[in-house]
This record gives sequence, structure tokens and C-alpha cells, in this order.
Amino acid sequence: MTTTDYPENYRSGYVAIIGRPNVGKSTLLNYILGFHLSITSKKPQTTRHRLLGIKTTDTAQAVYIDTPGLHQKHKGAIHTYMNKEALSTLLDVDVIVFVVDGIKLTAEDEYVIELLANCEQPIILAVNKVDKIKDKEVLLPFIDELSKRLNFSQIVPVSASKGSNVAELERHIESLLNLSPAYFPEEQITDKSDRFHASELIREKLMRLLGQEVPYAVAVEVEAFEEEASIIKISAIIWVERSNQKSIIIGSKGQQLKEVGKQARISMERLYDKKVFLKLWVKVKEGWSDDQKALKSLGYFDFLSHDEN
Repeated sequence: MTTTDYPENYRSGYVAIIGRPNVGKSTLLNYILGFHLSITSKKPQTTRHRLLGIKTTDTAQAVYIDTPGLHQKHKGAIHTYMNKEALSTLLDVDVIVFVVDGIKLTAEDEYVIELLANCEQPIILAVNKVDKIKDKEVLLPFIDELSKRLNFSQIVPVSASKGSNVAELERHIESLLNLSPAYFPEEQITDKSDRFHASELIREKLMRLLGQEVPYAVAVEVEAFEEEASIIKISAIIWVERSNQKSIIIGSKGQQLKEVGKQARISMERLYDKKVFLKLWVKVKEGWSDDQKALKSLGYFDFLSHDEN
């Protein structure tokens, strides 16, 4: 559609998906888009980057922003970076979707509530994972109590993993967008490159296959991404902070690394609809997650230096 093709009542706008780690923000965005944009795992803080996911229909274009989970406990440059990524999103959006995990409120949820109290944009409360709430009668008192804390435009119980009531959530979001032509071409789904998605899919498999601690010390750098007519050739480095972490990722006789590569390649072939040849190496970069220069070299934008100047 060109600008003149849009009906007068067409709506467009930016929508921030906000919440503490591991409440299902990325799963929700992936379901809305019908596309595996944001990597997911059962581990908190899987999402490290702010991602744009663009949903264009005949009546609206919603530009969703999936953010790293807001948290207080963790320190270090990468965690500061992730919090700043999430907080900066609140400045320029038209609608905020605040996602909570069922009826469980944690100290980190309370932290998000305090931040949202200062926002002027309309806020929709998405109560996720309602399919796991056995006694549905406890849901209404929880919603009523939370409504006293923030003035929500809408409250929508959903199950992001099953898609339950997500269409209803989208209808409420659309009603709050601006009367405006679309901001992006209708065929565009995200602002991220294929190279970025390749690195994230590798990191997703590491998050899912490894133990509790090692995935948080991992970064993935795609060194080469060569697309040919029938195949994509990808070379990537998995960076860790200590030599023992390298040994864990490689595994006995290299089996762990082979499994990571196999699962990542299958996901890439599904995403790119082409055969993929994937090479992986594991290298040590000590203290990368608390080193601003290292973070920037690995694709994490350095917001922190502005505070020091």
C-alpha cells in the first residue's frame, strides 16, 4: 500500500511489551507475529536486545518492541545495558503492554509497577499463563487489587503459549494506536538483520541445552554470513568468560557443541527457507559481560558511556 491507499481510519503506532524477566513477553510477541522473532527459553533474561516486531493488517500497523526483562538484583555492565534498553523504550511508544505471570507478583513486578506509575501512555495489563491457574476465582481479586495500583486502559487475561485471547489483546492495542498511515513497508517484519537472527538462534539453543549458569556467560558473534542461491554459509564464535565454560559447551568429544549446531541449523533452515552450512567455534574472552568495550564489540550498544561524559 502507498500512503494514499490507507483508509482515513487506519491506525499505526509503537507498542512496548514490558515486564520482569521470564513472564512470556517474547512468546507473546512471537505468537502475535506468527514468526519466531524473539528467542525463548525457560531461563530468565533470555532476551538481551530491544527488538522491533511489525504486524501490518488492513486496518492497522502495530510496531511491537520486545524488551529485556526489567530486574534489580543483577549487577554488571550487561545487566545495566539490558535495563537501559527496556527503560528507554518507554520514552517513545504510544501504548504499553505490561505482562505479568499469572497471579504471582514479585519484587521485580513491583519495580516495574513503580516505573509505569510515571508513564502517561495508556497501559494494558496482560495477565499471562492463565491456562496454568487452576482456581480461576482467584483471578478477579488479583486483577482488582492491581487495578488500584495503576490505571489500566484494559485488562486482558491471555495464554501467550497457546494463543488464548491474544486476538482480543490485539484489538485493544489497535484501538489505542494513532490515526496514521503505516510507518514501515507492509512486508517488513523486523528491523534486525539475518545475521542478527542467526546469532540469536545459536544463543537460544545454548540457553536451552546448557545448565543454569553458563548461558549467562555466553555471547555469539557471527563472523561470516554468505548467502548463495541454494545455501547460506555461516561461521560464528561462541564467546565465554572462562576456559571451564568452554569445556562445558564443547562437551565430551565435542557432542554438546555438535548438538547446539544441529538444533541451530534446523531452526535457521526453517527461518531462511534454505539449506544452511554452520560452523561454530568456542573462544574465551575473560570478563566480557562486565566490560563495556567488549559489549560494544559484540553488538551491545554502549548506552553507559553517555552517563559518564
